[in-house]
Amino acid sequence: MSWEQSVARLKSEMEAKHAAREEALKASRSLIQTCSKCIKNVHRHSFAQAANLLAEARAQAAEARKQVTQHPEIEYAGYLQDAEKELVEAAGCLALALGEPLPSYEDLNVNATSYLNGMGECASEMRRFVLDQMRSGNLDEAERLLGQMDAIYDDLTTFDFPDGLTGGLRRTCDALRAVIERTRSDLTLTKIQQNLIDELKRAQP
Repeated sequence: MSWEQSVARLKSEMEAKHAAREEALKASRSLIQTCSKCIKNVHRHSFAQAANLLAEARAQAAEARKQVTQHPEIEYAGYLQDAEKELVEAAGCLALALGEPLPSYEDLNVNATSYLNGMGECASEMRRFVLDQMRSGNLDEAERLLGQMDAIYDDLTTFDFPDGLTGGLRRTCDALRAVIERTRSDLTLTKIQQNLIDELKRAQP
C-alpha cells in the first residue's frame, strides 16, 4: 500500500470515528436529559411517567452504545460514563421509591464504575425523597429509605481500590456519608418532635 493510499485509508477511519464520537455525545446528552426528567417524576410520585421515561432512557443508552462499539478508542474514552451514571441513578431512585429490588449492572448493561458511582449518587438523591416523606408524616417510609441509603453506602465502601479503577468512588462515598448523616439527624429531630406532639395530644383532657 502506497503512502497516498495509507493516508486516504486512515483519513476515512478517522472520519468514521469522529462521526461515531459526535453521535455518541449527542445520544449521551439526550440520555442525561431523559434521566433527569425520570428522577423529577420520581420525586413527584408520578411513577408511571417515571417508568416510561426510564424505558426511553434505556433505549437511548442502547443506541449510544451502538455508536461506539465498533470503535474501542471511543468506547473506553469515557464519553458515555456520565450518561450511564445518570441511567443508574434514575433506575435506582425509581426502584427505591417503589420498594423494588435495585437493578444490577447487567440489567442496565453499564460498566462497573458507572454502576457503582451511579448507585452512590442515587442514594444521595434519595435524601430529597426522604425529606418529602418526613414532611408528609410518613416517618416509617422515611426510615426504610434511610436504611436503604445506609446499606448502599456500606456496600460501596467495601470497594477499597485505587480511584483509577473505581472512577473516583471514594469521593462519591464521602459525599454520600455526609448526606446520610444530615438525613439521619433530620429524621431523628422530626421523630422527637412528633413524639412530643403525640404526648401533648394525649395529655389534653
